[in-house]
Amino acid sequence: MSGTVAPNGTVALVGAGPGDPGLLTIRGLRALEAADVIVADRLGARAVLDGLAAAGVELRAEVIDVGKLPGHHAVPQDAINELLVTLARDGRRVVRLKGGDPYIFGRGGEELVFCRDHGIDVDVVPGITSASSVPAIAGIPLTHRGLATTFTVVTGHDQIRSLGGGSDHTVVLLMGIGTLANSAITLARGGRGGGCPVAVIEDGYGPRQRVTIGTLDTIALQAARRGIRSPAVVVVGDVVSLSPYAPEALEPRRKATTR
Repeated sequence: MSGTVAPNGTVALVGAGPGDPGLLTIRGLRALEAADVIVADRLGARAVLDGLAAAGVELRAEVIDVGKLPGHHAVPQDAINELLVTLARDGRRVVRLKGGDPYIFGRGGEELVFCRDHGIDVDVVPGITSASSVPAIAGIPLTHRGLATTFTVVTGHDQIRSLGGGSDHTVVLLMGIGTLANSAITLARGGRGGGCPVAVIEDGYGPRQRVTIGTLDTIALQAARRGIRSPAVVVVGDVVSLSPYAPEALEPRRKATTR
């Protein structure tokens, strides 16, 4: 008598947002509550799980930590992909909890394709990306009438030499602290110039949250003096002058641009 094959489980790619459990979507919370196992990242995801627990939300799922530190991947991406498929083939409901949004520099697309190629159903639950939510902490909109009509999100590992535009084209750098000095020099050589405002927001929504504002000419030295560390989001452009943290020296630039 031949045995029956258990049906596959499912995988949900859930965006945890920037780390504040209040910014997790309701659909994301429902997926966590229904999960048998949660495969969690370090940034954003772990903070959300800890925040939910502190708020009295009980999740019955097993939690597997696959967090990555800068320069060190405890669990390689290929192994994470295989883990998701293995867990789902065991008939389990799997939540892959990723910081920010799974599809914005989160490698969510790779995990989606791998699972589907192996016959696993995948549901994607978008999250709030740190690219827009963390600048909001510092009062910085990425677009603003009279100041900026477009923005670009890149990582500090990307080639930013090809980024055109001036200071009215907002640039958001993720994972950019290690290459901040080089990025600032590169962007200053273009149409933005060395006087273009820059903001660095550290540990958005976390206990070490801090805002540093300068210009492309000064931000690398400021970062060194203040001991700026990852995680942090860097914003470059005239919109930085709208921040209440911006020094008075940037006010004339703001007024001139809005006129």
